[in-house]
Amino acid sequence: MKSSKILKEAGLILLACLFFLSGCSKKQSPYIYKNEEGGYVLFVKGKPFLIKGVTYNPAPIGKGFDYDLYSDPNKPWLLDGKLMKDMGVNCIRVYSSGKDVIKLKEFVREMYNRFGIYTIVGDWLGLWDPCPNYADKEFRKKVKNRILKVVEALKDEDGVLMWVLGNENNYSCTGNISFWTTPEIEKIDDPARKIEERAKIYYSFVNELAGEIKKIDTKHLVALGNGEATLLDVAAPICKNIDVLALIVYRGKRFGNFFNNIRNIFDKPIVLSEFGADSYNAYKNKEDQEMQAVFLESQWKDLYKNTVFSGNKRGNCLGGIVFEWTDEWWKHNEGYSPDWSVHNTEAGWSNGSYYFDIKAPNNLNMNEEWFGIVAIAEERENNLNKRIPKKAYSILKKLWSPLP
Repeated sequence: MKSSKILKEAGLILLACLFFLSGCSKKQSPYIYKNEEGGYVLFVKGKPFLIKGVTYNPAPIGKGFDYDLYSDPNKPWLLDGKLMKDMGVNCIRVYSSGKDVIKLKEFVREMYNRFGIYTIVGDWLGLWDPCPNYADKEFRKKVKNRILKVVEALKDEDGVLMWVLGNENNYSCTGNISFWTTPEIEKIDDPARKIEERAKIYYSFVNELAGEIKKIDTKHLVALGNGEATLLDVAAPICKNIDVLALIVYRGKRFGNFFNNIRNIFDKPIVLSEFGADSYNAYKNKEDQEMQAVFLESQWKDLYKNTVFSGNKRGNCLGGIVFEWTDEWWKHNEGYSPDWSVHNTEAGWSNGSYYFDIKAPNNLNMNEEWFGIVAIAEERENNLNKRIPKKAYSILKKLWSPLP
């Protein structure tokens, strides 16, 4: 163990030397260095930085999609931050800026100053608006103005790691969610061409946004949020202002050829902005923390093999963000508030890569309310739902705590 630790530290020193010898020390931090073999390393404050993150939206029992974290007077992050730091978490991902950017700024500062935890700030780009039409000039203007106000307010915050534009918005181009189109596109006979034309419009908007952000904020990276590799071949020639690909991937225990595939499609550094497994066995109809831990351990090890930190000189992964920190009791019936106080066990969708419970009725095996690596209980401590770390928390702590 001691020799492996020495080798690891020597490797980090070598990475740092490469960074400064390449002249990168003159760049603003965070910064991404690409080596001669095509591998990528994220540097923060002059040191190699491996993203070990969790998504964070700790809605209390009884609250739902409209929960505003930053305005919560109970400040749950002061409790969660301690647990995260002890586990080895070095960043969190939030999906939106909320209703009050000043409170968001205070939140970012407290996470960084108290716990040394960075925040990856995301935005839905109006995905869940009644009419998210990325071809509409007024819609684009409204979204852009709102985002740029947030960037202006947070551009000098040390606790911001990067911006993520969108989440799974590419699926709005395929019609899976929040479908939109134009009269011109609807005149096209070929369904595949319709999707491609919508994608070109959407990704051009993302690229425009990224360019506007960089005019205001020269310190932080800008990432494209995307579901899987879907339509990245369309995005690649368009999104020239993008620094990082923030990709959501649910492929079971391992990611297969995912990282090599992305290198060939859109050669940018990757952060897995969501990956994970739920802790409910839909086939056995009972909680299964052991299987969640097994899957997350395998996923992290597979991810880590695709980072430069593992010794893979061609590693194009900067790290990953586990979905998610705490269970969300409101997810199964999102629009029915009386159900937000019930921890539902009904699965919402199917994914055969999670083989341990795919034989559940109708093959529905993905339980949205049970993805947390920390459970929450109705019992309250300091006016917060009690936090109960699951087995996955302990497994990730063993894997993450020794890493930089």
